[in-house]
Amino acid sequence: MFSCLQMRVDPKGPEASLLGQRRHRVARQFQLPDDLLPGCLTQTHRRCGRPNCHCASAEDPGHPIWFLTVMSGGKRCVERIPPEWVEEVRSQVDAGRALQDATKDMLTANAELLVLWREQQGL
Repeated sequence: MFSCLQMRVDPKGPEASLLGQRRHRVARQFQLPDDLLPGCLTQTHRRCGRPNCHCASAEDPGHPIWFLTVMSGGKRCVERIPPEWVEEVRSQVDAGRALQDATKDMLTANAELLVLWREQQGL
């Protein structure tokens, strides 16, 4: 991610070494699978409206329903997820979030390396 500047931006010292190690650890950690999902998986409860159903009772929370919420084209998109898909979708969302977190960590390390290098160069 820093390759175009790597030859010019090369800070020295223990802090630079730790930041570089952090960046490389994140880069090695992920081999990008093609089934990662963005967004948030949530569960809510709804009442079906049938008077004889268990959900008609005030004490009953209603029927569980799962939704995946994502941003697509600048708009919020909500998809209903069948109960039998929940575990796999949750796994894909968790993996997508882990990738986003790792990418942010790598980008932050790169920015900190750039700042450190500039300080060492007296710029």
